[in-house]
Amino acid sequence: MLKLTELASSDVTPVDVLILPFETRQKCRFHAVTEGGVEVGLFLPRGHLLRSGLVLTGPDRFNVLVDAAPEPLSVVRSNEPLQFACACYHLGNRHVSLQILPGELRYLSDHVLDHMIEGLGLAVVHAELPFEPEAGAYHGHDH
Repeated sequence: MLKLTELASSDVTPVDVLILPFETRQKCRFHAVTEGGVEVGLFLPRGHLLRSGLVLTGPDRFNVLVDAAPEPLSVVRSNEPLQFACACYHLGNRHVSLQILPGELRYLSDHVLDHMIEGLGLAVVHAELPFEPEAGAYHGHDH
């Protein structure tokens, strides 16, 4: 098993890809298998959220690109700014991880949250998409 212990510089060319769901990309220590079939162990400093496009490396200089796996998401679209802001507020107030795009909101599928959003007058559709939620206002700070 190869160890991945740090983020590589942005000019490094990856030789393999690691496709991971959001839940796993929040962890700093875990085992996985790359798309090329290589078993890797991640031993990263705490506090890193693995985003798509990051390249990981380790003592062997085996460079692996991180990619977000498609997963079941609830997708909400609105061209009405106040309605969109209300949906973001109510989901954020429940500490739900959100991916906010222009006129579109995504979160990991949850029928209870879907019902709440529909109660605000918005339609919810479901899709299998990569999930890249907001990092949060305090990302990178120690508490």
